Amino acid sequence: MRPVRLSVVTAAATVAALTAVTGCADKSDAKGDNGAIEVVAKDDACEVSKKEFPAGHIQLDIENKGAKVTEVYILFPDDRIVTELENIGPGLKRELTAEVKPGDYEIACKPGMKGDGIRQKVKATGDGKVAKRSPEKDAAVAAYRTYVQQQADETLPKVKVFTDAVRKGDIEAAKKAYADSRIGWERTEPVAESFGDIDPKVDVREDGLEKGQKWTGWHRLEKALWQDKKLGAEEKAIADTLDADLAAWVDKVGTAELTPTFMANGAKELLDEVATGKVTGEEERYSHTDLVDFKANVEGAQKSYELLKPVASKNDPKLVAELDKQFAALNTLLDKYREDKSSYEFTSYDKVGKADRKELSDAVNALAEPLSKLAAAVVK
Repeated sequence: MRPVRLSVVTAAATVAALTAVTGCADKSDAKGDNGAIEVVAKDDACEVSKKEFPAGHIQLDIENKGAKVTEVYILFPDDRIVTELENIGPGLKRELTAEVKPGDYEIACKPGMKGDGIRQKVKATGDGKVAKRSPEKDAAVAAYRTYVQQQADETLPKVKVFTDAVRKGDIEAAKKAYADSRIGWERTEPVAESFGDIDPKVDVREDGLEKGQKWTGWHRLEKALWQDKKLGAEEKAIADTLDADLAAWVDKVGTAELTPTFMANGAKELLDEVATGKVTGEEERYSHTDLVDFKANVEGAQKSYELLKPVASKNDPKLVAELDKQFAALNTLLDKYREDKSSYEFTSYDKVGKADRKELSDAVNALAEPLSKLAAAVVK
């Protein structure tokens, strides 16, 4: 769930001015021991060790020295996301691997995970040529692009069932269609979020709104259905807006910049979504359909992993064995909460007790730790 995306300043001469305005320090002489770009995130600064680096595979070594939870982005000039790392707690160190072409980018730190954040302009240098990927990597990216487009295409008719019920004022039919309408989105959320402007319109929760932002999308209608128990003219207009916003998403999906590292980081991001929103019950706080989203996130993460598995198996077979084990364990655990494996009818999450939620959380964490190493494994 992403609010406003950050714009990139492209003129090299403005670096000093940008630093002065945003509190973003340039530590051009600093070098990581492993050649990585060091990013020190603070509550009032975003310190980047290199403003120029060779295009190709890069690694950010991130440390949060602030008092707030933060997130770090690499952004394209048009505000699309190359990759991101969320929920970096105070004092934590994390690594982020990405593949970048020559050009201008922005590394952004967002203390508190809200607002415009603090940004630093950077440049990936090179002659414009991109190193040729292996056939296995090309095949993985091509298959993932097909998968993402298919999920998006299949989402629109399911959403129309939901929004038609809203427009008719049929609360029970809308409730029944709600969770199913979200599955394709949840499976491919990192791609949807990469465009920046769509996610805040369709998937934001009330407490995630930016100042002055109107609340639209699925969760606004979820509240109307389960808490307010009414569908008036405003809700029907929001249903129309949801249709239009998701149609725009489907049109954009084919333009997404996809790479093996994007797929690997996206898989980890989906597990982070589970840990921070689904396991806690915050995502679907009115409908309690969190386990549907949970399963869809896991399926999306597993799809990326399975497509990258031929590459990762060559580079890190132990990691692959551990990921196979942890995906199987988490899926087995989720199966406890539905009638059969072909069904998306899950137990209402308000009926899942503390001990069971803890068990789910532990299984997510057990998978998230090795999954965080997948990006590095596919670039070896």
